[in-house]
Amino acid sequence: MDPFDAARAAADYIAAETGVDTHDVALVLGSGWADAAGLIGETTATLSAEEVPGFSSPAVEGHTGTLSSVLTREGKRALVLGARTHYYEGKGVRAVVHGVRTAAAAGCRTLVLTNGCGGLNEDWTPGTPVLISDHINLTAASPLEGATFVDLTDLYSARIRGLAREVDSSLEEGIYAQFTGPHYETPAEVQYAKRIGASLVGMSTALEAIAGRHAGMEVFGISLVTNLAAGISPVPLSHEEVLEAGHAAGPRISRLLAEIIARL
Repeated sequence: MDPFDAARAAADYIAAETGVDTHDVALVLGSGWADAAGLIGETTATLSAEEVPGFSSPAVEGHTGTLSSVLTREGKRALVLGARTHYYEGKGVRAVVHGVRTAAAAGCRTLVLTNGCGGLNEDWTPGTPVLISDHINLTAASPLEGATFVDLTDLYSARIRGLAREVDSSLEEGIYAQFTGPHYETPAEVQYAKRIGASLVGMSTALEAIAGRHAGMEVFGISLVTNLAAGISPVPLSHEEVLEAGHAAGPRISRLLAEIIARL
């Protein structure tokens, strides 16, 4: 099926099951960010990912596996995507960005992307939220097919980053490099990423951001540093460390994200 027809079918299903014809903002909640949905507003409907056309259960612990419709305190409708497909799952780029395209088909004009990632700045201790100002796509893939040329000069919204700093003036910015995973990066790869300008490394976000821009959405990205990257961290990396850091930082970053959403 054409990926945009598939997204339209998913959006129609969401509208029918939630009773909400149009959503305004989409949130993709990565590791450590799941609790934010409950602070944004009232969850009026929750769907299991397997029910929605084109979606599947998450392959990674720390993701909820649901899609929720949330009525914000300001009266907007948020579509919360807790079922993220990662590129390393081998389902193809279309599956990775299906959630983003579904959100666009559901009417969302703003896309909020979150993730848990490795930090290259030693001052960013685990639990530090960092605004994404740009990315480096190291997957050797794109969600765009054929002669589809899209300008990514200002991909990550400066306007929304400004709103975020109104909420917390201490927030810093970084450039996110998406690797394919599922293995963590080697120390040499981390140094390579650092030398080409990255300060955050992870396995998501960039492909979704490209799809969001192509769909005409305003894109905002924020990372949670869950660990120092390989070769910078004095200890071996593990997914348990990521989950622990996300759990510890959860209340703070959830409140932060909810306050940012309230200003959109």
